[in-house]
Formats: sequence, structure tokens, C-alpha cells
Amino acid sequence: MKKILLLIALGCALSASAQTYTLEQIKDSALHNNITIRSAKYNIDVAKQQRKEAFTKYFPNVSGTGLWFNANKGMAQTTLKPSENISPELGAALAQSLPPEALAALGNPVSISMMKNGTIGSLMAVQPVFAGGQIINGNKLAKVGEEVSRLQLQLSENEVEKTAEQYFWQLASMQEKMKTIGAVDTLLASIYNDVDMAVKAGLVMPNDLLQVQLRQNDIESQRLKLKNGISIVRLLLSQYCGLRDTSFVISYQTDVISPLATKQDHRQALLGTAEYQLLGKQVEAANLQKKLAVGQNLPSVAIGVGYNYHNLLDNNHTFGMVFATVSVPISDWWGGSHAIKRRQIEHQKAVEQLENNAQLLTIRMQSAWNGVEESYQQFLLSQRSIKQAEENLRLNSNYYRAGTSKMSDLLEAQLLYQQALDRRTDAFTDYQNKLLEYHQAIGGQLRNHVD
Repeated sequence: MKKILLLIALGCALSASAQTYTLEQIKDSALHNNITIRSAKYNIDVAKQQRKEAFTKYFPNVSGTGLWFNANKGMAQTTLKPSENISPELGAALAQSLPPEALAALGNPVSISMMKNGTIGSLMAVQPVFAGGQIINGNKLAKVGEEVSRLQLQLSENEVEKTAEQYFWQLASMQEKMKTIGAVDTLLASIYNDVDMAVKAGLVMPNDLLQVQLRQNDIESQRLKLKNGISIVRLLLSQYCGLRDTSFVISYQTDVISPLATKQDHRQALLGTAEYQLLGKQVEAANLQKKLAVGQNLPSVAIGVGYNYHNLLDNNHTFGMVFATVSVPISDWWGGSHAIKRRQIEHQKAVEQLENNAQLLTIRMQSAWNGVEESYQQFLLSQRSIKQAEENLRLNSNYYRAGTSKMSDLLEAQLLYQQALDRRTDAFTDYQNKLLEYHQAIGGQLRNHVD
């Protein structure tokens, strides 16, 4: 007996020390620990770097070049014949002043070779002046890319919250059904005691007691399945949300209020949804890509400065210069005109997709709202069914005690009562999931009403 009491006390202590989480805490943990969110944040960092990379195109392009060479012979070679360039008058004068050997040498050709080896270096800075709007539109497109990555993060957050909340309410449903099984087990234990005394007194047949025992076995089987199901859902929720242990418990309220206060203006809510904003960014990106295609087929103008060095003539020589360049893509227009038309078609396609998907998003909102209203009415019906099942069970209990009904009728009433409780649990969790779907459909502008 002492061992049993010790085990009970230990179980109570472990239960008391288990971490308790509300729905908001579960979702917050999922948002901080789920791999999908981390991946989406990495995508934002990548988009930021792309935007910063595009911004550098506004600045001059600075480049340095160095070259050293040693050829097998001079790159500049020529042969000179001095006698061909000496006039008769100059020849007569040289004949009087030079010895005969020198005069004979003037008739021989002279070979000259230069730039057999050398060093060249240059430093250039080129500033684009006009590039057909490619730099400006490229920066705008990079900014759109960053905004798209942020919207995709919002969609990822919505999806992670949705999955975490679905796990939460699945666990809540199982726990409520476990409570129902506990209540039904207590009821069957009471019936069993009454029937057992009646059998011993010879008032009823032992078969009635056997029917109660069979029903108790069925309840125990349901309890075992629910216990295993709860364990699996806890594991899934722990893994998804990054919880360190699976012995946690969840806290929630089972009160349900009318959903009318949660309804939003769907046309206004549409503008705030990440899906609609992403469609708008697709239109904006398609328009910028069309402008880029036009810019690629326009002339580009740049100015620059440079500083150069070489020792090609066996002496160090440096000089600076300024220059301007104009590039006209003449032959590119053959294919460029088709590229522009292609981008125009893609832009028109994005505009039409925006209009069509906006209508679908509005329909989705209305469908989600209809689901909320229907699930709320189903919950109200389930509550009325419980009252009716309770009254039916009470009457059949009295009839059985009075000997005017069979045990099978009483157990059938008990089963209907259990089913009514389970239907209310299912209706409650379905209502929470329908609120979640509506919350997602209107862009996360609705906070859940149950913690």
C-alpha cells in the first residue's frame, strides 16, 4: 500500500512540474525554431545582398591591368638604308669630312629591333552616364526581390502557425476525449456496482453484469488508443516547435463565443494579404523587366579617367588621360525587339493573373467565413445534443432500476451520451480550425479567441 501511495505521489509531482503551454506560446516557439522560417530568413539575407550588389552599379568601375612580356624578338622591327636618304649635296659634304670606311658603311642597310621585352600598367575608372535605365531599373528590381522575400517569409510564418495550431487542437481534442472516457468509466463503474449488488441479491441475471464488463473493456481499449495517439501528437508538436521534452501539457479554454465579431470586410482585407501583395510584386517585377529589355537595346554612354605606365622604349614613361565611350547595340535590335515584346506579354499576363487571383482570394475568404458560421452552428447543436443525451441516460437509468427496461437499453443510452460528448469535442476543434482557416484567408488579421 505504501508503494502504491508513493507511485501516486510521484506521478502527481511529475504532472505538476510539466511545462504548460498556451496556443500563443506554441506558435511563438514554432516561429522561432522551425526550419522553414529559418530558410525564409536566409532568403531575405540573400535578397538584401543582391540589392546592395545592384546599388554598387551606380559607382565607377575601377580596374587595374598589369603586363610583363619577353618576346623571342622585337615586336617592332625595320631596316634602314642611310644611302637612300642622303641627297647628292649632303653626300659631297660627307665625302670631304668622313674617311672612306665610314662612307662605305653608309651604303649598308641597318636593322632596328624594339620592344622585345617590357612592362605595361594601367589604372582605369569608368563612370556610366547613361545605360538605358538598366542601372536604375536593376536597383528597383532588386528592391522588389527583397520585398518579395519578406512577403514569402510572411507566408511561411502563416503556414507554420497553421500547422502548429492544427497540432495543438488535435492534441486538445484527444485530451478532451480522454476526459470523456474518464467520465464514462466512472459512470460504468457506478452501474457495475449497482448491477453486481442486484445480481448477488438475485434481482437480475448475471448476463447484465457481463454486458457492463464488455462495455468497460471497450472503454479501456479506447483509452489505450487515445493514450498512444496523444503521445504521437506530442512528439510531432515537440519536433515542429523545437520543444525540448514531450511531457508538456497545453492550456486552453473550451468556451466558444459568436464569430460575428471576427468577420472582416473582405475587399479591404484582400489588400493586406501576402498573397495579393505578392501578385502585385509580380506585376511590378514584370514591368521592370520590360524596361530592362528596352534599356539593353539603347545606346550606353560612359566617361572615364586613366593612368598608364610603360617602359617599352627602355625608359619609364607615365601619362594620364580622360576618355568617353558610346556603345550602340545595332545588331542586337534584331533579337532585342522580340525580347521587348516577350516582356510586354509577360507583364500583361501578370496583370491578368492579379485580377483573376484577387477574385479567387475573395471567394476563398467567403468560403472560409461560411465554414466558420457552419461549424459554430454545429457546435451549438452538439451542446443541445448533450443535454438530450443526459436526459435520455437519466431516464433509462431510472427505468432499469425500476425493472421496466433492459441493460442493453441503458448501455445504449450511455453510448449515445459518450458520442454526444465526443461530437461536441469534434465540433469545438472543428470550429477552432475553421477560425484558423478564416484567419489565414484574410491575411492573419484575426487573432485567435482561445488561448
